[in-house]
Amino acid sequence: MTPTLHQIHPVLPVQNVLAALFFYTQKLGFDIVFADDSKDPKYVGIKRDHIEIHLKWKDVKEWDYTIYRPMLRIVTQHVDILHQEYNFKNVFPKETKVIKTEWGTKEFSFYDLYKNGLTFYQNS
Repeated sequence: MTPTLHQIHPVLPVQNVLAALFFYTQKLGFDIVFADDSKDPKYVGIKRDHIEIHLKWKDVKEWDYTIYRPMLRIVTQHVDILHQEYNFKNVFPKETKVIKTEWGTKEFSFYDLYKNGLTFYQNS
């Protein structure tokens, strides 16, 4: 029997888990799957459709924006409609547009509250 990989749950560092939860649930439409503490969480899982992301608190003393920040590429359908949803909620700067890439995708990208990059795309 060969092992099969089924999912990946990226862990994004955040400085304030409650603020990040608000952004991801209220702005991006994710639901909370679990939290290590209901009042002062340090590690949580959030999910929208088939995508699960974990958010982990990092002390400000450990924070360094000069290092490489995570960038997630999330496959979706109807990228234009998702862009409209997030635009309506003022999730990203107004100049954020859906683009067609040279490698055959339609996509848009922005950063969350803690400079973790999010790209939503579909094959065109």
